Amino acid sequence: MDHTQAPVLDALADYHRLDRLGFTPPSHRQGRGRGVDDRVAAVLGGALREDVLATAGLDDRKSSNGYLSTAEELMADAVGADRAFFSTCGSSLSVKAAILAVTRGEGELIIGRDAHKSTVAGLVLSGLQPRWASPRYDEDQHIAHPPGPEEYERMWQRHPDASAAIVTSPTPYGTCGDLQAIVEVCHAHGKPVIVDEAWGAHLPFHDDLPTWAMDAGADICVVSVHKMGIGFEQGSVYHLQGSLVDPIRLSQCADVLATTSSNVLLYAAIDGWRRQMVQHGTQLIGDALALTARTRQAIERIPGLHVLHDELLSEEASHDYDPMHVLIDVKELGVSGYQVADWLRAEHRIDVGINDHRRVEATMSIADDDETAGRLLAALEQLPDAAKGMPEPPAVALPTAKDLEPVMAALPRDAFFGPVETVPAEQAAGRVAAEQVTPYPPGIPALLPGAKIDQAIVDYLRTGLAAGMVIPDAADPSLETLRVARALPHEE
Repeated sequence: MDHTQAPVLDALADYHRLDRLGFTPPSHRQGRGRGVDDRVAAVLGGALREDVLATAGLDDRKSSNGYLSTAEELMADAVGADRAFFSTCGSSLSVKAAILAVTRGEGELIIGRDAHKSTVAGLVLSGLQPRWASPRYDEDQHIAHPPGPEEYERMWQRHPDASAAIVTSPTPYGTCGDLQAIVEVCHAHGKPVIVDEAWGAHLPFHDDLPTWAMDAGADICVVSVHKMGIGFEQGSVYHLQGSLVDPIRLSQCADVLATTSSNVLLYAAIDGWRRQMVQHGTQLIGDALALTARTRQAIERIPGLHVLHDELLSEEASHDYDPMHVLIDVKELGVSGYQVADWLRAEHRIDVGINDHRRVEATMSIADDDETAGRLLAALEQLPDAAKGMPEPPAVALPTAKDLEPVMAALPRDAFFGPVETVPAEQAAGRVAAEQVTPYPPGIPALLPGAKIDQAIVDYLRTGLAAGMVIPDAADPSLETLRVARALPHEE
């Protein structure tokens, strides 16, 4: 195919060149006139100009020009998939659509316990019974790596009627599962594999990165372009190959969940990024990997800081690792990752992603250069002295791998939508959770609807909150109370 074209992006340029005018939504008319407050236009004027209706705007009312469908065909060709679908509702929607498509809304699903909250939300929507595959858990680092192929084989032996398996790889920490071996196990049982590869949009475009899910034989792969690609927030692509998943059903499931007012900016950015990667991806990612290596080495030389690598690839850990996730251990400085994240933001106007009881993570991209890396290094070089003035961080009651294995007492859907009550957190142990409670990032729920609440998880969440953990989805942000399934009279 001709990868010099970017159909959506080019059509958007033509829209302006032809001076089109739509008496349709969006009613701001691409930021024209008095309809947009000057204070809004000062910040969002450029974005408003490109905010165009997809049909009866960018394309005609029947989408006869096929701008989006051609862009999706180009994307599939670029990464070696049979089909590609663009989503403007993030990978959270794409994962839910994939879950519905492979299960037909009933039965069981094998899922790694390190799944993102969007996967758990998919369980709530679908009414499925999760069968949790145990991650490879590092008790020293307190990091969960993707389950190994032997764990998926064990799960298929125990749950042969499950509809499919879901793997999260790379994780938000950059660690990866042995996708090829996992796919082989699942396909031997005749079952499809969904890979939540939200952090892996760049993987198809450089040989020195971990294995791309489509190359490993996965049936569905979901990527977030805004994470490790170049695109707007909420831009996502889900890819399909093979015969185990019906492409029409997948598309229809996405349509059921998706907005009918998709943002063309997101489509255009995805389209342009695909062209850039096909033409220049190897060089751009190669340069980014070289910059990342230099940055990792420089951080490692700062007293009290350690950049994780070998620990993430040791036996029973990760199968592979994306080095562009620069995971920095600050434990030797006597401070927490929460404190360091707050200090970087307050003192140096630098934001980091992952932050936990002992680490912060800076993710590098092709947009980084010596200037951005230098700014990060200059800040971190001041950290050892700054840490001396930070108070001793509150202790976090970290759970064990066993504590994190949920005992399901009800379907997530039943617990979430059924009768609930609010109880003091001190009285919640042993009850059935009716809400997700998720430290964010990385967005892996600690409490799941339908799971029995373990006291160790309650202690972890409450001590974590006191130490600086962000928990955006708890019904009670203070965690003084929790929502639980209402007990039946004979259970009280």
